[in-house]
Amino acid sequence: MSRTVRIHEYGDSSVLRIEDVAVPAPAADEVQIAVKAIGINRAEVMFRNHAYLQEAEFPSRLGYEAAGTVAAVGADVTGFAEGDAVSVIPPLDIARWGTYGEVANVPARLVVKHPAALSFEEAAAVWMQYVTAWGALVEQAKLGEGDFVIVTAASSSVGLAAFQIARMVGATVIATTRTGVKRQALIDAGAHHVVATGEEDLVARVMEITDGAGARVVFDPVGGPSFEPLTESMARGGILLQYGALSGEPTPFPLFSVLGKSLTLKGYLYSEIVSDDAALDRAKAFIVAGLESGALKPQIARTFPLDAIQEAHRFLESNEQIGKVVVTV
Repeated sequence: MSRTVRIHEYGDSSVLRIEDVAVPAPAADEVQIAVKAIGINRAEVMFRNHAYLQEAEFPSRLGYEAAGTVAAVGADVTGFAEGDAVSVIPPLDIARWGTYGEVANVPARLVVKHPAALSFEEAAAVWMQYVTAWGALVEQAKLGEGDFVIVTAASSSVGLAAFQIARMVGATVIATTRTGVKRQALIDAGAHHVVATGEEDLVARVMEITDGAGARVVFDPVGGPSFEPLTESMARGGILLQYGALSGEPTPFPLFSVLGKSLTLKGYLYSEIVSDDAALDRAKAFIVAGLESGALKPQIARTFPLDAIQEAHRFLESNEQIGKVVVTV
């Protein structure tokens, strides 16, 4: 039996229950992991709240990220042995391969022997953020030397990952945040410029920073009313990658900015990378190289024990964090 977090209904963090659950042996193409640390993501909060792309079948596991040691391997799996230190690239099914618990079975193609210098807590904070940011910025937007990129929700783990990846390829980061409270922390985390959108005019500041050209790339998980000023801040021929809908308010279509600047607006999902073997291999190579060189380093906002899983979710929802929330097992 494994202590496992499950939900029996949708709701606030109080619906998260720790229960003893029998975990089967791994399938032929799976690896079973003795979990040491779990990365917490907004996707899991949305799943719990019934605001996610996937429906739950109760009682449901949940969780996308984990790091730990290999406990067993499926019959068709090669390249892993019992005791290997590994971390998990989030699978495409948040419930089937849920990682919230002491033991988890996950697809072998999504298991990585991370650099030995990483702690389990750091390794659990790697893959969702870096694959998400790499797929949008490098694979799709072709971000490179001399580009300006606007990163919204900048204090999130994905936002901070975007800073580091942009710097790796020679781009300049313009981070946005609602107030100036997190300004210095975002600069310290790698942003070149920070715009407090509740206190400053975003379009004017971006045009000042870019000498009137605008930013070629925007990376946004928010949507809502901020969508229009973001497009007004873009360069001609630019691309906006929308990877979330955190606002909850209607998102207006900025027709004249799109037409006048020949903009590309693209909905982007992390699954586009994970479901493509070739793209996933490119992501792994880039990220492992960055982790080994130190150019990529996960920033952990706070850790919680498994027994405090409800508190960990509440902390993530508070938006107080800068970086990743991690649960230790």
